[in-house]
Amino acid sequence: MSTPVHTRTADPTLERVLGRLLDDGQLAWLAPHLDEMGRVAVTELEDAARTADVNPPRLRQWDPSGDRVDEVVHHPAYRVMEEIAYDRFGLAAMSHRPGVLGCPTTAPHVAKYALSYLFVQAEFGLACPVSMTDSAARVLRLFGASEFSEAIDRLTSTDREHAWTGAMFMTERAGGTDLAQTETVATDCGDHWELEGRKWFASNVAADVVLTLAVVPGQGEGTRGLGMFYVPRTTPDGRRNSYTIDRLKDKMGSRSMASGEVTLHRAWAQPVGELSRGFLQMAEMVNVSRLSNAMRSAALMRRATREAVEHARGRVVSGRALFDQPLMRVTLLSLALQAEAALTLVLDTAAVLDAADAGDARARSLIRVMTPLAKYTICKEARRVTGEAMEVRGGNGYIEDWVDPKLVRDAHLPSIWEGSSNVIALDVLRCLRRDASHRVLADHETTRLDAVTDVDAQPAAAWLRARWARLRARGEELLTRPEARQQALVGSYARDLATTMMATSLLVQADHDLARQAGSRTLLVAYSWLLTLDGVPVDELAVAQEELAAVVDGGHVAAGAVEALLAEAGWAGA
Repeated sequence: MSTPVHTRTADPTLERVLGRLLDDGQLAWLAPHLDEMGRVAVTELEDAARTADVNPPRLRQWDPSGDRVDEVVHHPAYRVMEEIAYDRFGLAAMSHRPGVLGCPTTAPHVAKYALSYLFVQAEFGLACPVSMTDSAARVLRLFGASEFSEAIDRLTSTDREHAWTGAMFMTERAGGTDLAQTETVATDCGDHWELEGRKWFASNVAADVVLTLAVVPGQGEGTRGLGMFYVPRTTPDGRRNSYTIDRLKDKMGSRSMASGEVTLHRAWAQPVGELSRGFLQMAEMVNVSRLSNAMRSAALMRRATREAVEHARGRVVSGRALFDQPLMRVTLLSLALQAEAALTLVLDTAAVLDAADAGDARARSLIRVMTPLAKYTICKEARRVTGEAMEVRGGNGYIEDWVDPKLVRDAHLPSIWEGSSNVIALDVLRCLRRDASHRVLADHETTRLDAVTDVDAQPAAAWLRARWARLRARGEELLTRPEARQQALVGSYARDLATTMMATSLLVQADHDLARQAGSRTLLVAYSWLLTLDGVPVDELAVAQEELAAVVDGGHVAAGAVEALLAEAGWAGA
């Protein structure tokens, strides 16, 4: 059971942020598709997702004649979801080819992630193959457009009969996230290569196109010795490629989608791009996939928050709706603030990715650090938000008839996929060392704050500029520490960078809304978030709690609410 609330119209954040990041033409094109996805998400997609979740895929290794086939058999409900994602909405195609959903150009990443965000509120598992198909097409387009034109065409097709799906097989039993321990070996056979090895956690295991890493003998040690390879499920002469699916993983969440263990037996492969840059090329795929993980976590937070709000409004305890009871308002406000901050940061990061793809060198540098920061913080927070929302529903929240257990299970995965939290924090540290990303990010965010014009938003802008100056100096000091201390401290530093990015994005959004006379509701949200960064607990934000209906629904707050919020907190600004 779940609350049948249209996922777009029930969202107080999405349309406001899109109004800031997209132009009028893009908004006019996207709006009806958002409406349709919002409707589909709570009807046919929701039904198919729940059915597929309790009917996970199974592995059929042999046919009746005893021949090895390694076929993954999905429930028909999974095929319904594929048709919605790949064909009807073109989620894996719209960043690569014009015309998807009638868009005259390739769609902005912002639009793709907005549609995907609505989709994931009903189905998390399939979003992984969709993201990897999208990312595989991106990598092939960047590093092998002419050699892999057919694969790119089929990965970006919206016709199920013609389309392919993609995957990346990187994790190995010995290495995990330490790709330097990759044991799969590539052998040059003249007109192709052959791969020998074992991949331990391969999601979308029956994909038509696999991108993977393998050791190229004589190329170097560690990640320098890795090349990227294209491994099709079917070889050019029509044979099933020489790798086996040994078993499927029995996962805690994301149960609709097949992950498995794979052994490559001299599998046919082709190198992608420069063999000596295989690891760096794969990083392009991983980084985009990390942003998708952050988006999916934001979607889980939104769904969980909406479920909690609707339950609290309908549940009467001691003669009063839970929604109107003070302690519950504290809980719901905390969930709503996290969900709004997460989505705003995800879409702002997607806008930077759009700028980077358009050739903006500064944006290229920014996206390299913004993506791991978003993943690090949003994916971790999704576990808390979904867990709290389950608790709001009480005993029913623990029962599989309701959506909460599925949200909690799924929320634990994004922090692990494409690098666990510690791995991501260490990646942020590499960005600081190599690109001075703390300076680039602080300068970028300060420039955004300098553009804030509303008089009521300017005290927050001044406070945040000072905070960014301190974070920049903290980054400089961090890099003077011994190696071990840098590693120990970078996790908390990454979180502070990310939460301050969220505060900046919320304030920029509030300034945008005020300029368009859309009310001060977003400013109240921005100041509430900022106050928590300044050490004020959520339970002390009495005015924000009183305005909870406006916060969760997107309505107007009472006149003077922002001033009252700051007065009760005794906030002195910068």
